[in-house]
Amino acid sequence: MEYRPLGATGLTVSVLGYGASSLGSVFHPIDEEAGIRSVRTALDLGVNVIDVSPYYGSTAAETVLGRALRGVDRDSYVLATKVGRYGEADFDFSAARVTASVDESLARLGTDHVDLIQCHDIEFGSLDQIVEETLPALRRLGEQGKVRHVGITGYPLPALTRVSARTPVDTALSYCRYSLLDRALLAEAPRFAEAGVAIMNASPLAMGLLTRKGPPSWHPAPQPVREAAAAAARHCTDAGVDIAQLALRFAVQPQAFATTFVSSANPDNIARNVRWAAEPSDPQLLAEVERILAPLRDATWPSGRPENNVGGE
Repeated sequence: MEYRPLGATGLTVSVLGYGASSLGSVFHPIDEEAGIRSVRTALDLGVNVIDVSPYYGSTAAETVLGRALRGVDRDSYVLATKVGRYGEADFDFSAARVTASVDESLARLGTDHVDLIQCHDIEFGSLDQIVEETLPALRRLGEQGKVRHVGITGYPLPALTRVSARTPVDTALSYCRYSLLDRALLAEAPRFAEAGVAIMNASPLAMGLLTRKGPPSWHPAPQPVREAAAAAARHCTDAGVDIAQLALRFAVQPQAFATTFVSSANPDNIARNVRWAAEPSDPQLLAEVERILAPLRDATWPSGRPENNVGGE
């Protein structure tokens, strides 16, 4: 396992991180014991950073993760959770709610502190409120020892760059924005670096687009993107390679990213992902897939408030 610094936090994290959304059965129902084994497998194989949220499975992911981490040395992993999003359309970034949310998460996770607390999907809120109310409230919790570092997450990069330009944040996490389909997150890396913000990448398989099975029916990608991804997946299958292997290896390589989160509640998949992240890809196959996807590269979809999807500082 390769490790990189998490910006200026003083923490060092594995290039492959464990995304715990699967523990909340957000993709399909899971076997809880298998989910717990998946967390332990990840830790045993050198994954040392875990990302979760009360939103995933309506707190189920945090609850299962807390059980999985019971008895594990607290100093052996970096734990990140989130505040502000609690349902499909349930957002509350007020100081009172996020303060209470942290205490609730700590109880579910069975710990007295999280290493990183993040405002979840900030594009659905007022960025002024995030800057002027939410982040200061989380910093105050840092003074109490409940959180150690503070970050922001979201899909549209303008929301992340605008907030990080206005106020200090330690990390920014975006999903589906650096993959075989989209390079935007890496293009914004210099701007985040200038602001002293560590970048965390998530969903290197583009929420199922870059898999043999394909995305779930609710996936927001436009139909041409879905069709191009399916064509690329078939091409890889014909070459005897799972496109997920190619996509995962591609996503973890940029040194500009501290870590890339991928989620699974299956311990065998975790072991496979760790192996895939370390194995070199076939450069010819990668070039062929790049050609298939090139016409649709960097295609996006709207998320959150329209004004948070455009512009920047």
